[in-house]
Amino acid sequence: MKTIHLSLLAAGALALASCGKDFLDVDPIGRELELNYYQNPGQAYEALVSVYDVLQWNDQNGFSVMYLLQTVASDDTHAGGSDASDQPAFVAYDNFSLTPNLGPQAGFWRKNYRGIYRANLFLEKIDGVPGTTNEFVQRTTAEAKFLRAYYYLDLLRLFGSVPLITKTLSPQEYYEVTMATPEEIFAQVEADLLAAIPNLPLEVGASEKGRATQGAAKALLARGYLYMNTNMADAAQLCEEVIQSGVYSLTPDFAEIFTRANEHGAESVFEIAYSENSTVGWEVFGSGYGEGNVGVQMCGMRDYSGPDFSTGWGFAPVSQELYDAMAGDPRRQHTIIVGDSIAGGTYTPGYQNTGYFVYKYAPRQSGLSADGEPALNWGNNVRVIRYADVLLMAAEALARSGGSEATARGYVNQVRQRVSLQPIQSSGTALLDAIARERRLELATEGHRFFDLVRTGKAAEVLGAKGFVANKHEWLPIPQTELDAAQGALTQNPNY
Repeated sequence: MKTIHLSLLAAGALALASCGKDFLDVDPIGRELELNYYQNPGQAYEALVSVYDVLQWNDQNGFSVMYLLQTVASDDTHAGGSDASDQPAFVAYDNFSLTPNLGPQAGFWRKNYRGIYRANLFLEKIDGVPGTTNEFVQRTTAEAKFLRAYYYLDLLRLFGSVPLITKTLSPQEYYEVTMATPEEIFAQVEADLLAAIPNLPLEVGASEKGRATQGAAKALLARGYLYMNTNMADAAQLCEEVIQSGVYSLTPDFAEIFTRANEHGAESVFEIAYSENSTVGWEVFGSGYGEGNVGVQMCGMRDYSGPDFSTGWGFAPVSQELYDAMAGDPRRQHTIIVGDSIAGGTYTPGYQNTGYFVYKYAPRQSGLSADGEPALNWGNNVRVIRYADVLLMAAEALARSGGSEATARGYVNQVRQRVSLQPIQSSGTALLDAIARERRLELATEGHRFFDLVRTGKAAEVLGAKGFVANKHEWLPIPQTELDAAQGALTQNPNY
């Protein structure tokens, strides 16, 4: 695995760049050798920030924007862009023409293993840092384990079998790693999150927004159980604990959830923070040093001129199917932009144009960066886990574990009543169908739909017309560069 691991070894010289807003706003201090680092609590804290920093990255091996690419892979949106050759990786994921050399897999692989390397290094060093308190060590260790679990859960859902690396390795050891099964990977995810939960805070103050909490770890573990189709009662209990914590609530107005004013709001269980304050340009793209959310630029309307919105690149045009599925739903107008109906607005139709665009992460004139390259400096946070998602996960886990259907319906109806929809009354299989539909409409274009279809066994049925083939496209291919460098240690995913 030479390609990724050589870059990971280079990460030993910690690039402790700032990571955006709130607690992640740490001034860049340059590069310092790992040998001379971890000498005091301040350095240890900055090292922890570097583990969080990887969450932001969406520039590894091209545009590796997780939430946007997972939306493209689903039936929520198409690939888009200027034409079919604009971003071949997006097109390949959209129509499932993926090959080991074509697709977004190299970027996802690189990003997550760099995050894992940083987490492993931190966990090895933190106990020996002079001047740290037990409380500091316990909390930061829990955060590093949360982040390692986060990166491994993404790798598991993207690739299935991947190498399981839980320590820093010597150069020779990098060529001795082998593939772990999805079950083995998830066992590590579960162990890390269970170890992290007791030592994470229930909630954080205003200056620490973006740091992991008990609620984030419990919800992430519940998400993992649902994906693995196991431990449904445990998933329900974890979600119930988040619900009963009193820390979170639904934002009263659905239209306000994705505004900048509501970042880290009452509905946010976990967010990835971005900033529009960086002065960087294209010279740093691909290095992981950018502060902005480039996915915002990507999903905006091409050459847009008019009120409210800013110009974008026309990726992820919303499908006609999603637009029709949301007919009569009050959430549609806050989920989908109808480009042709904007008074005084014009845009250039791009590849696969439908006239519909992503609203939740759309570039807005009010958020345009005054410094640096605007396309790389959108400050829109990514809502990784919302309280509405927790309610719907709780409902599904209850229904699938033989728990109270009345409680499950109640959680679904909380989500529906926020937008004045009639409560559901269904039970049994019809209840599970209602929950799946509610997830699709409530969380549309947020990057959950593809994984929901895969884990429920419906991907081939729903995405077959796009090219999805069962027992193949549930996972991305292992990048060919990694196979070539591994000298036989890695095996390709089935049917690639």
